[in-house]
Amino acid sequence: MVGLPYDCLANPHGVVRLTFEKAISSGLDPSTSDGKDWGALDLFRQFLYCNDGLSQVPVLNARNVKYIQQNTLVRFRGLIQDMLGNEFYIGAYKDGCTWRTNKFMDASPFQMDLSPDMRLWERRLIYCVPVPGINFWTQSSEHMADQCNTLASEHREKRQRDNDGAVDSMELVPDLEFLGSPSAKKLQDTIIKGNSPSISSEGNYFPCLVKMYDFVDSDLKLNEVVEFVGVLSFDPELPMEKVDSDAFSNGLSEDELVQLPSCKVPRIHCLVHRKLGVHDFLPSGPMSEPNTLLIRGIREGMLGHLTALLGEDGVAAQFLMLHLLSGVHARVDTLAVGKLSLNLTCFTKEHASVFGSRLNLAVKNLLPFTQYIPLTIEYLNNTSLAPKKDYQTNRLVSGVLQLAEGSHLIFDETQLQAGTLDSVGLHNAMLLENLIQFQKVEYDFQYYKMEMTADVQLLVLSEGKSNILLADLVLPFEPSSSGSLETVDVETLQAWRWYLLTLRSLPHSISPEMQKIVEDDLVAARQADRSLGTVDFSRLLTMGRLMSLSFGETSLSLRHWQLVKELERLRKERLK
Repeated sequence: MVGLPYDCLANPHGVVRLTFEKAISSGLDPSTSDGKDWGALDLFRQFLYCNDGLSQVPVLNARNVKYIQQNTLVRFRGLIQDMLGNEFYIGAYKDGCTWRTNKFMDASPFQMDLSPDMRLWERRLIYCVPVPGINFWTQSSEHMADQCNTLASEHREKRQRDNDGAVDSMELVPDLEFLGSPSAKKLQDTIIKGNSPSISSEGNYFPCLVKMYDFVDSDLKLNEVVEFVGVLSFDPELPMEKVDSDAFSNGLSEDELVQLPSCKVPRIHCLVHRKLGVHDFLPSGPMSEPNTLLIRGIREGMLGHLTALLGEDGVAAQFLMLHLLSGVHARVDTLAVGKLSLNLTCFTKEHASVFGSRLNLAVKNLLPFTQYIPLTIEYLNNTSLAPKKDYQTNRLVSGVLQLAEGSHLIFDETQLQAGTLDSVGLHNAMLLENLIQFQKVEYDFQYYKMEMTADVQLLVLSEGKSNILLADLVLPFEPSSSGSLETVDVETLQAWRWYLLTLRSLPHSISPEMQKIVEDDLVAARQADRSLGTVDFSRLLTMGRLMSLSFGETSLSLRHWQLVKELERLRKERLK
């Protein structure tokens, strides 16, 4: 294919204009097209995925955002924190006798005069934030690329200043959009006064407003983790006074949902996107082709590390490994099948300072999204756990429990002392109970509540059995030494990460022969202990599945089932 006269990376708007002009000359009617793609996206997909262009696109973050030239191509990975609805914009208009488009941009490069030839198109607005609890190692493979891409962006910026044509060097004219509700000015004032989340210089909080085109209603959902590739619109040097005079003059502005000025929050006009799972955050897989022997070696190494970390408590290490492999893989009525929360009891304050710190560090090094939460009365009474709708700004205010699928939470109850829970604390305790038992979080929309499904691993550290977080497994912690946290090389860590994040998604089955053995064992267990119920049997089956997966096998074997029964026997011995 003949090369384009525009650079997809440095001048994506040039590609959009070129393809639009070609489509118009071929008979495209902007009056009836409703802004649907006219061939531009095919060129971007070819550049990104056929010509290895994706590796050249800088990954947008707080470190490099001020150095990347706006109106160039960027990548951004984030959690969908809020769905802001749809927005009308002037997508096509006539400049004299020539049709032009404003698609994939905030402002028109040409002067627009009000005329009957203007065409209103629609785009969806999504507010995204970094995945809560994301650990630095997930971005380590991109860090060096950031440095190279930043230098490349600075070079492209200089080159484009030198070489831009007359059209691209014209001062941009703000697009004409419609005022939503009377609260638009109030939200604008809030942002201008600095009360709205904006880019943190430390990189802890980096929101982006993503504008989606040619969207499908069911395509993206709240709390999904998505990688967006699109055109960046961000001008940190733009004074707020200019934002006020340009964007809000004459009663014409974007909807209040969008009034996060481009000098405060970057905007990405999305060209392509893909949903991400936890495995997509792996820098790389095992150095060799995975096989059963390799997987067993990885398992043995990680189990030995967890055992040493837990003061040579091998039983706790076995249960911890199953817990780290767990995840919701099906839902039957209210039951979330596959979850396996763990409560380590007999965990004193001294244990927390030593083993708790080690556990936190180990989990952070193994899983992509983790958080360590000291649970106290003050925390429960003063923390917003559930997301809540603010109708004054028409925004969903995030809560601690608005999490990505595959997140891991450690709740440390060793600091919990006697006290009184107020109404907020009681509600938060109910939210935590709902999360650990049903893997659901109740979102507060003021006029009604909505339960959102979750898939979160929960590890509870407590002196006695937790009364707030009733875990699937309760295991007294019995270290025999102070243990140690050994140094692990990067290659081994990468193999352990691959092991945990890949094996959990393997399919699993039980042969008819094994199903008969399991049924007979469960009947015998029920005869020996009448207190056992369907929840206990479901937990044992989950442990059997996870034990098989821990060996890289997708079918339950007699050996795996016997290991599960022995672990359960040892656990009950400790509970006595």
